[in-house]
Amino acid sequence: MSVQHAIDIFNAGVEAVKPTRLIPQYLQLTGNTIAVGQQTFEVDGVSGIYVLSVGKAAAAMALEAEKVLGDRITGGLVVTKYHHALPLQYCTTIEGGHPLPDENSVATAKKVITFLKQLHANDLLICCISGGASALLGDVAASISLDDLQQLSSLLLQCGADIHEINTVRKHISTLKGGRLVPQVNGAQVVSLIISDVPGDALSVIGSGLTVPDNSTFMDAFKVLRKYDLIDDCPLPITRYIIEGIRGQVPETPKPGDAVFNRVSNNIIGSNHVALQAALMQAQRSGYNASIINSQLDGDAETQAALFVQQLVNYSGAKPACLLMGGETTVAIKGNGKGGRNQQFVLACICELVKRGILPGNLPVILSGGTDGTDGPTDATGAYISNELILSIQGNGMQPSDYLENNDAYNFFRQLNALLITGPTQTNVMDIVVALIP
Repeated sequence: MSVQHAIDIFNAGVEAVKPTRLIPQYLQLTGNTIAVGQQTFEVDGVSGIYVLSVGKAAAAMALEAEKVLGDRITGGLVVTKYHHALPLQYCTTIEGGHPLPDENSVATAKKVITFLKQLHANDLLICCISGGASALLGDVAASISLDDLQQLSSLLLQCGADIHEINTVRKHISTLKGGRLVPQVNGAQVVSLIISDVPGDALSVIGSGLTVPDNSTFMDAFKVLRKYDLIDDCPLPITRYIIEGIRGQVPETPKPGDAVFNRVSNNIIGSNHVALQAALMQAQRSGYNASIINSQLDGDAETQAALFVQQLVNYSGAKPACLLMGGETTVAIKGNGKGGRNQQFVLACICELVKRGILPGNLPVILSGGTDGTDGPTDATGAYISNELILSIQGNGMQPSDYLENNDAYNFFRQLNALLITGPTQTNVMDIVVALIP
């Protein structure tokens, strides 16, 4: 049993959900026929084929689309995170800020609208959507400034709200999210290929549901702000806009049954479930009795870490064992340190093991990482811990609980050389947690 085994298991999960694996399964060109998602189209039957790719996996998804369609692509636009661009021949790439939108995010939203308005009813638009799209598109109402959007984004990311709640608010100050992209395409056929980065794979939440009917309302958005006591801190133009929506002075997002979606097809092509299954098989190949104990991980990172350690302590099955979880926790910021939810999770596991008096020699290897290669505003993917690292903590007098309280997991693990760093993976299906029990 080793940290390398845990890393290999994590990497196997990530590889299974990369666009190089997924896109060829859902986009093929045979002769004059394009199969995309669950539909087929004759090349001669459409006036133009356009590609819009948005999210952390956008460049890789567009690259695979180019490999399939080549010069049959009439026009393409890619919106992705800084340092995620790839060489493309038929698509133009724009990079922007994430997790906080920036000037490029606002400019990009306008370029996307311009790109969409050139379409006609006889065109085919292939949308490639992945996690990160919500922040990368700064498509706010005219009365809301970039400063307003950035302040709101910071508040939502730090308050502990989950992605469903965050995107409910985002959709209701936007011009493209919550299905509002679809009315911009002038009746063109739209087929979306979607890599899910949200628990439960809710289509209306992934990327804030650019091409999906929206069940949430302005009132729901207001309730999120009220739940987390953000009303007073939220920029006035945003609260004013949401209140105007509640009063019917601003149109709601298009709802299920709206005729605007009659020529839209949405297809989930990759998810955390796919990644977990691949991780499970890798663990079994490595000789572990492997099982997935939670595929819907969510909620507070510290709370979930305590529950996870409890499961590890109570494990009574065959050994060596590998226990896997997938999903995405949240962190309520209390200190001024540096880190991300995966690093916070592993650090909280260490604190729980220390609290329980579990001695080195009986400790599991624990790894938690983001499948996108990023964990919070750091260069790390996540972190890991092992018996040897616990011994080094005890030897140098480090107090894990102090770092946990200050949300400073990054600097804790940096001192131990226990940060998981992969760089951009060109995909995004939330997180994978690996525990190896000797």
